[in-house]
Amino acid sequence: MTIALVAGATRGAGRGIAAELGAIGATVYVTGRTTRDRQSEYRRPETIEETAELVTRAGGHGIAVPADHLDRDQVRALVERIDREQGRLDVLVNNIWGGENLFSWDKPLWEHDLDDGMHMLRLAIDTHIITSHYALPLLLRHEGGLVVEMTDGTADYNAANYRVTFFYDLVKSSVVRMAFGLSKELGPRGATAVALTPGWLRSELMLDHFGVTEENWRDAVENEPHFAISESPAFVGRAVAALAGDPDRARWNGQSLSSGGLAQVYGFTDVDGSRPDAWRYIVEVQDAGKPADTTGYR
Repeated sequence: MTIALVAGATRGAGRGIAAELGAIGATVYVTGRTTRDRQSEYRRPETIEETAELVTRAGGHGIAVPADHLDRDQVRALVERIDREQGRLDVLVNNIWGGENLFSWDKPLWEHDLDDGMHMLRLAIDTHIITSHYALPLLLRHEGGLVVEMTDGTADYNAANYRVTFFYDLVKSSVVRMAFGLSKELGPRGATAVALTPGWLRSELMLDHFGVTEENWRDAVENEPHFAISESPAFVGRAVAALAGDPDRARWNGQSLSSGGLAQVYGFTDVDGSRPDAWRYIVEVQDAGKPADTTGYR
């Protein structure tokens, strides 16, 4: 049985990944700061208990553990609990982010709120480092472990494009580089590290932004035509599940991957049966200024 930790699994990609790992029978520890008894500053309704229940309903075993991944003692205790209860860790997904409300789309560095920007760096970079520091010794105890660093954008795309604003750009590129660095340290020790990005993710926040639900998300295409290439959180979850189930996953060590790219290799689909290849679409259609047309891209 696969033992996984999805750090940052309250909502969005983390929730989708946890549920799809549950669908392959994994025991999944899901962490976050929002529980049924306590909310984070997001003030969102999603909770880690709900995510754990989704894992269990999918066929796995979901275990919700409240954790602030900036708190070293909490992360250490989390890993000690996994060790005590399971004696191993096969998959670590570093999905902690928490920065949606902290960056300004239209402000350069010198006008951006400095406290918000520095806090975003801590939430999205320091948390990954702290979690890996404590979890990797357990993951390395058995050969074949997998570390997935979740980001936004592939290495190639981020190298060629400025991502929104200074702090956001720095965060997303740094996470890709963290995966590369981990691959150099983990590869010789029998484990695999990759960076993984979803495409245009239909997270709970994104759906709320457009005033739609997962059931009627296509209604948003009228106002934002390129939203037609969007994907559900299950799609990137299936990408992680495919990697976790691949005995030859070491071939990906150190690479920057996307949900759409991996779907072409492993054959999984999104919940609607399509395979949205968002990053190719973004380059060839959206950024190229062409009219929205997903023909050949999903």
